[in-house]
Amino acid sequence: MARHRTGRAVVTGGAGFVGSHLCERLLERGSEVVCVDNFATGSPRNVRHLSAAPGFRLVEADVTRPLADTGPVDTVFHLASAASPADYLRLPEETLEAGSLGTRTALRLALRHGARMVLASTSEVYGDPLQYPQQEGYWGNVNPIGPRSVYDEAKRYAEALTMAYHRTHGTDVAIARIFNCYGPRMRPDDGRAVPTFIGQALAGEAITVSGDGLQTRSICYVDDTVRGLLALADSGATGPVNIGSTEELSMLRLAELVRRLAGSGSPIVHIGRPADDPRFRRPDTRLAEKLLDWRPAVRMEEGLRRTIDWFMAERAVPAARSAAGEVTAG
Repeated sequence: MARHRTGRAVVTGGAGFVGSHLCERLLERGSEVVCVDNFATGSPRNVRHLSAAPGFRLVEADVTRPLADTGPVDTVFHLASAASPADYLRLPEETLEAGSLGTRTALRLALRHGARMVLASTSEVYGDPLQYPQQEGYWGNVNPIGPRSVYDEAKRYAEALTMAYHRTHGTDVAIARIFNCYGPRMRPDDGRAVPTFIGQALAGEAITVSGDGLQTRSICYVDDTVRGLLALADSGATGPVNIGSTEELSMLRLAELVRRLAGSGSPIVHIGRPADDPRFRRPDTRLAEKLLDWRPAVRMEEGLRRTIDWFMAERAVPAARSAAGEVTAG
C-alpha cells in the first residue's frame, strides 16, 4: 500500500481537545502545521505551548467560510466540530455547518493542493447500534430528527461528501471513525462522561450517572487516537476505519473506577438518561490492525490516571494564583 508523507499539514479544529494533541505530534515528527480554529469549543490555551515552535502557525478562522491562502499543503486533517452533547446541543446549526460547509472547505483545500484529506468522523454514525461490535460496513441505527441528530447526521453527511469528492474528483481521502476519545485538555464542562466524572470526584460532588448506568462505551486515550489518525494519514487507505479501544465498560463501572483512582468519597447518583443515548458502543478494530498495524497501547486505568493527574494540576493553578494575589474577586 502506498505511503503518504505529511510534510505540511492544515488541522481544522486544531485548538480543540484532539486537534491540539494532533498538532503537537505533527510538530514532533518534523511537519509544519497550520492550526485553524474559531474557538467555538477549542481554546488558544490548548496550543499556547506550541506558539514558539518552528513551523507552527495559528489562524483564527471559521471553516464554514472560505479560508485565506494557507500556502502549500500535503495533508488536511478536518477535526473542526463540536463533539460533546453539551456543545452540539448548544450549537446545533453550527455543528451541522461544520459537517457540511466545513467539510467542503477542507475538501476544496485538499483538491486545490493535491493533498490528502483525513476526516475525523465518529462512532456516532452507528447511532444506537444493532450490531455488536460495530464493523465499518454497518450502516447504523440513527434517529435523523432526534436531538443528537445535529452531530450524527453532520458526520454522516461529511463522510458522504468526502467520498463524493473522492469518486468525482479523485481527491485522496481517508475517513477515521473515532470512538470515545478522552485525556488531558478536555474541558471540565465538556459534558462527556470522563471529564464530568473526574470533575465531580475531585470536587467531592455526587457523580451523576445517566439511567441505570449499564450502557457501555469503549474509551480510547488521546495519544492512541492521534497515533491512529497519523497512521491512517500515512497510509493509502480510504476507510472508513474504526479508531478506538476494545476495552468496553459500563458507565456505572467507569464512575466507580474514576472515584477509586481519584481517591474520592463522592456518592454515585443516577439521573435521567438522555434521548437516543446509545446502549452499547464497542468498535471492531480488525481493519485498523490489518491496514494500519495500529492498536491502542495505553490501558484504561493508566489513561484515566494521567487524565486525573492533569485535571488535578489544572485545579491547582487557579488556587496557586489566588494564594499569590494574582486573582481577585471581580
